[in-house]
Amino acid sequence: MNTLKLTLASALALAMVACSPESDAGDSMMADGSALAEAEAPGTIVEVASGDVSFSTLVAAVTAAGLGETLSGEGPFTVFAPTNDAFGKIDEAVLTELTTNDTETLGTILTYHVVEGAVDAETLTGAIAEAGDAGYTVTTVGGGTLTATIVEGAVILTDANGGTSTVIATDVAASNGLVHAIDTVLMP
Repeated sequence: MNTLKLTLASALALAMVACSPESDAGDSMMADGSALAEAEAPGTIVEVASGDVSFSTLVAAVTAAGLGETLSGEGPFTVFAPTNDAFGKIDEAVLTELTTNDTETLGTILTYHVVEGAVDAETLTGAIAEAGDAGYTVTTVGGGTLTATIVEGAVILTDANGGTSTVIATDVAASNGLVHAIDTVLMP
């Protein structure tokens, strides 16, 4: 049974890497006319998220909570980044309250999505496979824990309240860590 889990986790890791966003770095011409692929260095986690319209609500929330400087710091960090659609699952009045009046709670929620170190998809799925049926416990920078499991080939994160979120994109590189997109905001 463990061999099957390891095989599934390995297949998932390969699928996640194969489906991760490609670099959009352009080609530049050398003096002799040959093309040289020029890779741009990625920005910080905040800069990378700011450059992707699907994270505009997250960027606004990070700014409202005063976490921009922290997530632009040295790191490395891994951020399980809720997309705009993930934030859309939260009642609009609640989200407005968090981003305008209760930024302390907002900061607690956001730091619940951040892990110290650069944890790529392969490492995460390997840890899940090794942990077995109980899942792999991930400790966040806010001091909370998430449980990572693989369900029907997808990495699922379960929060302290039993809520779940699916990892929908992985290994988006930043100069100070990695970003994995998730489809639901997790609650500490």
